[in-house]
Amino acid sequence: MNIREALTYDDVLLVPKMSHIRSRADVSTTTKLSKNITLNIPIVSSNMDTVTESAMAIAMARMGGIGIIHRFCSMEAQAREVLKVKRHQSMIVRKPLTITPNSSIKELRAKVKEYGYSGFLVCEEGDTKLLGIITKRDYILENGEEKFVGDLMTSAQDLITAANEISIEEAKQLFAKHKIEKLPIVDENFSIVGLITKKDLVENFDDKLAVKDRHGRLVVGAAVGVTGDYMERVDALVEAEVDIIDLDIAHGHSIIEIEALKQIKEKYPNLEIMAGNIATPDAAKDLIEVGADCLKVGIGPGSICTTRITTGFGVPQLSAIMDIYPVCFEYGIPMIADGGIKVPGDLVKALAGGADCVMLGGQLSGTEETPGSVINYNGRQYKISRGMASLTAAISRPGAKEDLSKITPEGIEAKVPYRGSVKDVISKYIGGLRSGMSYGNAKTIRELRDCEFVKITNSGIRESNSHDNEVL
Repeated sequence: MNIREALTYDDVLLVPKMSHIRSRADVSTTTKLSKNITLNIPIVSSNMDTVTESAMAIAMARMGGIGIIHRFCSMEAQAREVLKVKRHQSMIVRKPLTITPNSSIKELRAKVKEYGYSGFLVCEEGDTKLLGIITKRDYILENGEEKFVGDLMTSAQDLITAANEISIEEAKQLFAKHKIEKLPIVDENFSIVGLITKKDLVENFDDKLAVKDRHGRLVVGAAVGVTGDYMERVDALVEAEVDIIDLDIAHGHSIIEIEALKQIKEKYPNLEIMAGNIATPDAAKDLIEVGADCLKVGIGPGSICTTRITTGFGVPQLSAIMDIYPVCFEYGIPMIADGGIKVPGDLVKALAGGADCVMLGGQLSGTEETPGSVINYNGRQYKISRGMASLTAAISRPGAKEDLSKITPEGIEAKVPYRGSVKDVISKYIGGLRSGMSYGNAKTIRELRDCEFVKITNSGIRESNSHDNEVL
């Protein structure tokens, strides 16, 4: 039996080149996520339930990347998380949230808690004619629950509204002149068309790197499985206007993923699909030929994944990337390197090996934007991170009825130090990427692929890290 050698990030270095780049600011970190989605930084936040919900997805899109909302919740909850991202900032919020005038203040507060918004347009059930608006200032001092939305709202005749054709400058002038926070958009019949908020208008023009859809809304992805009610989940996510679906199972080169991909594409031919996880060229070709718009590469390289230990299967990550790259290049399909990134240099190596983006999970764990509370342990602050094939993840899935004795975990749960804002983590990685591109004389990510790799020994790995010092 011929056993070939396979390498991962620690096994190699990139050889420096004569550089004509005068400043790190002169390089472009723009890249393709899928056929029709372009990112401004090559980073995707992982669809782990301890990493990406709406807060992380919003932060990622504003920084130029994208977040993938995890699937380990009800389809309604996942769709709401997508909606939170799509409604976070845009020129005009289409299909704004509404409430009826007969809703009680108790019902209003429940809706505020459910969606995370403090104000709603008011219309009758099943109708779109604008009757008024209710915002936090209208009900914040109401202690009793006996009043109704109609008792406290600002009526339509007292509202400043605008037509659908309003320009950005016209909207700014109305906000300044009338000192309002929300501007309903109505048609000639006074039916609700959309909503502009002052916060969105400001943030839309402050985020120079933000990745947005054609309506000016932040982009977001969401994961689904390939069994059970996955098509209903896809339907709910499409209704929430998700930008890309991550068809997410541990072993993506399987008949169940291929069949699911075909079924989704048959119903939604224009929906972008991220398929994976895979580790071989044959897997890449098979998924591309049934409609994958991008591929997620990585079997077992994650810091909290034990697939390789549990099953004995996997391919060291850099070799998997380099093996699959020729197939992606032939078909013009982008590749996401998922897992194994420990330091910024690993990001550079992944891109030089052929990836278009990397997916980060463990390195984003513990940041402010991740789900879950900060816990204190021995005087230090932590958050919980877990692999989605871990025992605790398996038993916490909605409707989980697994017999614990029949679960074979392929991941672990761990506490990770609290890291503060995710922006600080991403800045470190993008700073390392920009420096790496200057060492490789690469003005674009694609030009990094012209760089030469060298294999190093254990002594070279040791030499690459800080050594022979007493760390302060």
